[in-house]
Amino acid sequence: MSASATPSVTIVGAGGIGCAVAHALADGGVHVRLVDVNESKVTAGQSDGVTIEGQGSRQAEFISFASWQPSQGEVLFLCTKCYDNAAVLDRLPDDGLLIPIQNGFDPQLQAHCRYEGIASFVSECEADRPVTRITRPGDLHVGACGDAATLPPALVDLVTVLEQHAAFTVKQVNDILPFKHTKLMYNAAISPLAAVTGLDNGQLLTHRDARRLFFAFLRENYAILKQARTPLGVVGPFHPDTVNRILRTPLLGTIMAGPFSRNLKGTYCSMSGDIQAGRTEIDNFNGHLVRLADDQDCPLNQSACRLVSRMADERATPAMHYLDELAA
Repeated sequence: MSASATPSVTIVGAGGIGCAVAHALADGGVHVRLVDVNESKVTAGQSDGVTIEGQGSRQAEFISFASWQPSQGEVLFLCTKCYDNAAVLDRLPDDGLLIPIQNGFDPQLQAHCRYEGIASFVSECEADRPVTRITRPGDLHVGACGDAATLPPALVDLVTVLEQHAAFTVKQVNDILPFKHTKLMYNAAISPLAAVTGLDNGQLLTHRDARRLFFAFLRENYAILKQARTPLGVVGPFHPDTVNRILRTPLLGTIMAGPFSRNLKGTYCSMSGDIQAGRTEIDNFNGHLVRLADDQDCPLNQSACRLVSRMADERATPAMHYLDELAA
């Protein structure tokens, strides 16, 4: 496909996912404009482009969020955290094509987009440079939100470029929400535990008390989603129904934790470091599950919302003793 057949793309958020997507599109000849609030990262990108470790750099336009003005009808991938959505939405025209690639659920954002992506690969970006590394392979699912609507031609063209040039697998689906809810089932178990303790994802499966709570979160999250009659897709090796059956046999879950912990060693959840910064996506993760649960009992998710919100208000330092509060 020629670059002239593909629209230019703006990616808001030059983090791990934004940089990985930008690198693939630029490699396919698409003009990519990356927008970020970090002036140091913007300056570095203007000089060196966007980089994936081991795959080199690709040229891209970099603009600070403070000076960014979106164009009419542009294609925009939103790769920020959910708590930054409002600032982005305030600037967007009504006729653009918005494709969020986020883990959380934001009601305000859901009202503005018909298509979304959900990433199960892990990409960790440097703090002040648009240099990322893929620390865990996985997929990028792209599809419509809640129905079987056909992707618009502009998005189909971009997905085709990603399929050919990305460092991750790209899958087009009719409905993105089953995959997004399955990813939420995992994220809402990993994120609060990793955020309050400071453990990496692999350590959550090797530390006995953290592993016990992780499995308990997964069971509660699954129960909420099933009770709400939420369709679930396959993200990773197993369908959530299979994961739930495994967790009903504690010994089997413990045995399988070993191989999975080695696969996750050294990777961190997207909420890591957010508590110290004073804002998190806990309401978009566990808060969404609490709202889905309605009158259903969900003590772990309610506890996670209270604890993480309090720690963020206090800018508390993560520590292992916070596991006791969650367990209580």
